[in-house]
Amino acid sequence: MSTEQELTASSQQLPANNKRRDLTTFFVVIGALLLLNFLAQQFFFRVDLTQEKRYSMSPATKELLENLKQPVTITVYLDGDFPPAFRRLQQATRETLNEMQIYGGSNLHYVFVDPSAAGTEQARNQYYEILLKKGLRPTNLGANENGKRVEKIIFPWATVSVGSQELPVLLLRGNQAAPADVRLNQSIEGLEYELASTIRRLEPSQRKRIGIVEGHGELDNAEAGDLIGSLRQNYDVFRVNLTKVRDLRPLDAIIVAKPATAYTEEEKFKLDQFITQGGNTLFFVDAMRVNLDSANRGGMLSFPLQLNLEDMLFKYGVRINPDLMLDLNSGVIPLVTGTLGDKPQVEPLPWQFYPLINNFSQHPITRNLDAVYTKFVSSIDTVKAVGIRKTPLMFTSRYTRVLPAPVPVNLNDARLPPDPKQYKQRFEPVGYLLEGQFRSLYANRAQPGTTQFQPEKSPLAKPAKLLVIPDGDFVRNDVDPKTGNPFRLGYDRLANTEFANRELVLNAVDYLLDETGLIAVRGKQITLRPLDKVKVAEQRQRWQLLNLVAPLVLLGLFGLGRAWWRKRRYARF
Repeated sequence: MSTEQELTASSQQLPANNKRRDLTTFFVVIGALLLLNFLAQQFFFRVDLTQEKRYSMSPATKELLENLKQPVTITVYLDGDFPPAFRRLQQATRETLNEMQIYGGSNLHYVFVDPSAAGTEQARNQYYEILLKKGLRPTNLGANENGKRVEKIIFPWATVSVGSQELPVLLLRGNQAAPADVRLNQSIEGLEYELASTIRRLEPSQRKRIGIVEGHGELDNAEAGDLIGSLRQNYDVFRVNLTKVRDLRPLDAIIVAKPATAYTEEEKFKLDQFITQGGNTLFFVDAMRVNLDSANRGGMLSFPLQLNLEDMLFKYGVRINPDLMLDLNSGVIPLVTGTLGDKPQVEPLPWQFYPLINNFSQHPITRNLDAVYTKFVSSIDTVKAVGIRKTPLMFTSRYTRVLPAPVPVNLNDARLPPDPKQYKQRFEPVGYLLEGQFRSLYANRAQPGTTQFQPEKSPLAKPAKLLVIPDGDFVRNDVDPKTGNPFRLGYDRLANTEFANRELVLNAVDYLLDETGLIAVRGKQITLRPLDKVKVAEQRQRWQLLNLVAPLVLLGLFGLGRAWWRKRRYARF
């Protein structure tokens, strides 16, 4: 065969070889993709590369979602066109639900609804009425966009439905005094907990039992009505008289809410045994006796209130001091400032004995919490208690004054401007969380009323958790004088503002009784990384031009380079 014939045969075989090689490569790639897809279905995993793990569910949430017994439907009323600042909350809610759906599977469904999408104004108002009847209140949230003030009426709510039951979920939380972007970020941090905790409330489970102590002038059913009603959504709540029960073992937690008279040693012994044997307790107690009627009639002296609990709390690691704290950041009281015709003119005036607390620790109980309301609160210190972890939860402002007993209390003092120079203390703790194995006050002593000797450590001893807030009014709601119905806990009628007392107490009860660890999700932190607004304003046009021109330039260079490469390759061939 001649050389020319050999070249011709070789050129005919080359396309056939190339075709065979291309087909082989194609089928290998397809096979590899199918194998990878099969392995991905068998071995599920996700990788969260963010520093704060914002796209990762907590183990408690995963366990809750993977063990759903009934289908759960979540309706989110955040669809529609939002300014960029609000769109973060919308997008974060969608991302959280996407992540939750991965673990909830076919038992978790969600849908986004635009409340303002109705075709006519009448239809839109009718839909708004339906949402209002469900307890979903609209919010007028403002933000600065491109140097302009933007406001939007939104319904920052979701509803969680399981069967015939439905509960609302407020998605926009956080501190109302914080800037809009910070509050939005706080709301995003709490999305997982708000949704997961609501699902848990609707899932059938064994309910914990809470006892509210009575018999010493504590808050009655009207004054504690909102607290009791809120707790009964998740727990079984009972009134407990210590003189009528043998012990408190059947209960998982007890609440001591504003007692006015002293506990006997026998009653205190039952409290002590409950706590040292693993019982969780919330103390809302006053250290000073104040009578507002006397304070209104010309003043009074406030003296220490003897409850016979001081030595027990001291043994556990805290001391409530016989004093009252005043704060320049305070609530108001109604005072007559004049007359209008024959009617007295009443005006709300600041009252430094009612501190507003807006400084919190980063503990799950108080993280991203709004301000809370206190009345005649005392200072609290920690003392040595072996094995007890003490966590301060909230603090007064930087302008605080502490008056030791006896303290003069006169409502007319609210008419006088306070002297800031007298408010020298700052950031005084207002509440403590105690955790650990508490030692009994009656260790190596005889049980009160008997000769039975108590050992150094009970064989039933277990770790427990205590919340101590030196303000009995912290959990007292106002009562409507016309209907006798309780207002919401934390609602101030004079300021027409609802403070976060109710939320703090519910968070605390969840923390004390939550064995799943779901409450720890409230500690989730997402770092806010804002842009430098001055640089953004100065360099706005430069970056816009760069973003517009740079992709076109790169695309043109790529096209020229590819054309040159193809020309060089095929010209040589």
